[in-house]
Amino acid sequence: MTQTSGAPDATLPEHIPVTDAELPALRRRIQAVLIGTQILGGLGIATGIALAAVLARDVSGSEALSGLASTASVAGPALLAMPLASLMAARGRRAGLVLAYLIGAVGAGVAVLGAVADSFPLLLVGFVGFGAGSSANLAARFAAADLAEPDRRARAISTVVWATTIGAVLGPNIAAPAGRSVTGLGIPATAGPFVWAAGVFVVAAVLVALLLRPDPLLTARALTGSDAGKAAEGRSLRAGMRAVRESPMARLALVTVAASHTAMVSIMSMTPVALTHHGADIQLIGMVISGHIAGMYAFSPVMGWLSDRLGRLSVIGLAVGLLGTAALVAGTSGASHAQTAVGLFILGLGWSAGLVSGSALLTDSVPQEARAAVQGLSDTVMNTAAGLGGLAAGLIVSQAGYGPLNAIAACLLLPMAALAVRSVLRKA
Repeated sequence: MTQTSGAPDATLPEHIPVTDAELPALRRRIQAVLIGTQILGGLGIATGIALAAVLARDVSGSEALSGLASTASVAGPALLAMPLASLMAARGRRAGLVLAYLIGAVGAGVAVLGAVADSFPLLLVGFVGFGAGSSANLAARFAAADLAEPDRRARAISTVVWATTIGAVLGPNIAAPAGRSVTGLGIPATAGPFVWAAGVFVVAAVLVALLLRPDPLLTARALTGSDAGKAAEGRSLRAGMRAVRESPMARLALVTVAASHTAMVSIMSMTPVALTHHGADIQLIGMVISGHIAGMYAFSPVMGWLSDRLGRLSVIGLAVGLLGTAALVAGTSGASHAQTAVGLFILGLGWSAGLVSGSALLTDSVPQEARAAVQGLSDTVMNTAAGLGGLAAGLIVSQAGYGPLNAIAACLLLPMAALAVRSVLRKA
């Protein structure tokens, strides 16, 4: 891969010249920065999300409304995905990631104010902003793919996804001490994790701003000689939709990411509430969610390796099987906390398989100049769908129970499975 000059784009920062000899070291350095900030981002997200539904229930006084916590949290990434994609297409990954982390910090602070004021609308506004931290962590997986070799793209994505494990597993387990740390300040214990999350997001933003240089997306464009005019045209939502329509594999990838994420969020968001029905305390809930998050992130390098070696379609099939199994195990767990924990762990594995294989397939299936827009569209769709799923989950659990929620979530996998089978038959 050699440097090409191409026509300069007045809207882009200066291209960074990189030679073939320098490229491997640059890949390693960019990946190291992304890994570090993913750890922090995962810590902030998981610390808050562990008790989001419980906090929403306490402030609203309604279990049916507790599902709005996850809906609001994923509404943030859904609303922010395309503006972030447009910003990154114009200014690079660094600008988008910094903005997302800072919005996440502000949102966490607003959520704390909502809890203190006992204002459910203000709490939800805070959750929307808090969810922007997830936008940064999701976008980072595509930043890892920008400079990756095509046959190692899934592994590059999965390595950055894996890095979230450290912070994400630690997060729920520090929810209790985070709560105790703020009770003397008149802040509810269940809002304490959001105080800590705000600080963590600010640190992550500073590290990205200082260390993610040169920008991976802009450097990748310079190396491939991507046409500046086409890159500018490819920033919009319409351009992303057009690129997906023109590629059957991109459509499959989009459905895979959206269905996997929606099924996972729907089940996971209401599991803490279901556990409290059977006597679980905050510490036990934190342990179950930690196991779930370990399944989401710790084994993502395996999913990346399988996606590169066996193919994206094989791992999409694995995702369908794992997510379906998780719904069966968790949905029939009843009062068994151990069975619920096993189901949530498998749910995390299925999400990891779907996210890694779907993200790699999406990047493979569209041209360089359209990738930022398509990736933004993907995150918009997956978070919008998951937001609706979280809203429905609270209503389903309040009216029918946790078991029926899992059964309905499993049905979301049918379009994903059908498109995967169709793609396999088309290739045969």
